[in-house]
Amino acid sequence: MNKINKEEMFTHLKGFLKSKGIELQEGTYAKRIQQACGVLTDSVNVSQEALARAKTAMDKGLDQLRQTIHEKTAPKPPVIQTEPAKAKCECTCECDAGAKPKRAAKKPRKR
Repeated sequence: MNKINKEEMFTHLKGFLKSKGIELQEGTYAKRIQQACGVLTDSVNVSQEALARAKTAMDKGLDQLRQTIHEKTAPKPPVIQTEPAKAKCECTCECDAGAKPKRAAKKPRKR
């Protein structure tokens, strides 16, 4: 938004009051109103700048959030399956499992 000029605010207020039948003459009362318009103008301008900075920060945060969501929910590329290398068994059997052959469980002895 555009910055508001201090004199512009006072001029508009003076015109508004004149349309309502109140005319401001030069004096202490008019100077105090002019000072108040200056304070109001400064606070409005500072508020507009702060709002613009907050909007920029919020947009940046939302962009980061969107990117994170996109990364987490994007479809994964297909995984190419390769055949695992067959391990040779060290036993005397002809298995390709890569593990020692299992022995048959012994039966308990009778006493």
